[in-house]
Amino acid sequence: MKALPLQTDPAAPRIGARLRALREARRLTVAQLAEAANVSKGFLSRVERDLTSPSVSTLMTLCQVLGATPGEVLDLPDVSHVRLAEAPAISLGGEGITERLLTPRGRQELQIIRAEIAPHGHGEQELYTVDCRVEAVHVVRGRLELHTSTASHLLEESDTVTFPGREPHTWTNPDPTPSIVLWTLLGHT
Repeated sequence: MKALPLQTDPAAPRIGARLRALREARRLTVAQLAEAANVSKGFLSRVERDLTSPSVSTLMTLCQVLGATPGEVLDLPDVSHVRLAEAPAISLGGEGITERLLTPRGRQELQIIRAEIAPHGHGEQELYTVDCRVEAVHVVRGRLELHTSTASHLLEESDTVTFPGREPHTWTNPDPTPSIVLWTLLGHT
């Protein structure tokens, strides 16, 4: 006799991948978690593949063993999709630069800014700092000279430099062709 294919309820939260990620982050095997939660390995495997859903009490037990809250498993992840064409234009200063914020507005813990820098475009004449914990600049196309309080760095295409947000700096596109760079700012914790 053939078994009917298992179908999950599309409206049910898909928690399997989150449970698997928590288990793997804690370096537990399926067998170890199953034993600690008093469920079978097969059942746990089906839960992790979203082929079945645990009862509320089983989910609570799994969360307890994993040291996680049910909210960490059940809450929908905050996933944002920003299209370049729809990314808001911003201005952090400088000449010959067009900047777009690629991360959602208001997200202070991480900001990614795509900058198109015209030939010989440049930042402020005086060194400046950005209110963030860590700053990184990655050259997608062209070149960029990054000037800090202690050195100048000539970044070629695909190069990245990372530095503390409190480090005074400025920049320039040294070439007669445009550059595209990504600035990544990590906020304060």
